[in-house]
Amino acid sequence: MKAWTWERYGPPDVLTLRDVDEPGIARDEVLVRVRAASVNPYDWRHLRADPHLVRLSIGLRRPKAGLVLGADLAGVVERVGEEVTGLRPGDEVFGEVPLGAFAEAVAVSPRTLAVKPAGLSFERAAAVSMAAHTALQGLRDEGRIAPGQRVLINGASGGIGTFAVQLAKVLGAEVTGVCSTRNLELVRSLGADDVVDYTGEDFTERDERYDLLMDIVGDRSLAGLRRVLTPRGTLVIVGGIASTSRLLGPAAQMLRGALASRFVGHRIASVAWKPNAGDLRFLAELMEEGRITPVIDRTYPFTELPEALRHLERRHARGKIAITF
Repeated sequence: MKAWTWERYGPPDVLTLRDVDEPGIARDEVLVRVRAASVNPYDWRHLRADPHLVRLSIGLRRPKAGLVLGADLAGVVERVGEEVTGLRPGDEVFGEVPLGAFAEAVAVSPRTLAVKPAGLSFERAAAVSMAAHTALQGLRDEGRIAPGQRVLINGASGGIGTFAVQLAKVLGAEVTGVCSTRNLELVRSLGADDVVDYTGEDFTERDERYDLLMDIVGDRSLAGLRRVLTPRGTLVIVGGIASTSRLLGPAAQMLRGALASRFVGHRIASVAWKPNAGDLRFLAELMEEGRITPVIDRTYPFTELPEALRHLERRHARGKIAITF
């Protein structure tokens, strides 16, 4: 089968499309024939080892041999392990893996898969898992969002942000989205009650105060972010694509938040990617009901994955970038 691998850290040009052996499956795994995938900052951070912290898990000097890039996927179950229940060959599924999605087939734990809604294309289903998981868990679990709260999303037009705006509305909040001029109408169309154009206004200087602020971008100081919170408001740090720390990357802002939370009245929390089938099923239900929908910026064929990653790194994608097989 074909898979995208890399033998040294660097830009998308270091990726190579190779013939590799089809993976075997453990007793508690399924083999998924991949029909679509999507790209995330998670992918180019592994590709470039940016931050350097990534090297601790995948190789200090170079990536471990045989690693395949990619997390988000949608496809068809081809084989199931002896201990697997609830899935069978032929089921159409979506979900994620820690690595390995940018291949024609991948072994996946059923704990990170759900059955794809029948009316949802593979392309859109592949755009859901990491971004929507992060948005949902950031708002619900870390942000403790409640109906009627005023919520601000910094980075509302990106992959996580487009889901966060929709999910905050589903969960009963009044939502303000921060984005660029060209994305104002998109964010409004997703349900935002108000939008802030960051090219003309610094949202941290607004008079409005918010019960919950989800910071996806990481381009503002903690003091600036806290300035627009109510006295007992909550700041949720997602990571930050704008992080400049080569050693820790987005974790640097998360650590600063964790330290600051000990000395201030605001709750400061951070959210990491925690895939699970229960949340995927919940998201599938919302999509079936038409209450949330994945936003696709562009679609690339599997053979053009490096170009898809280059487009993502330019940081102007509206929603997600999909890969079709």
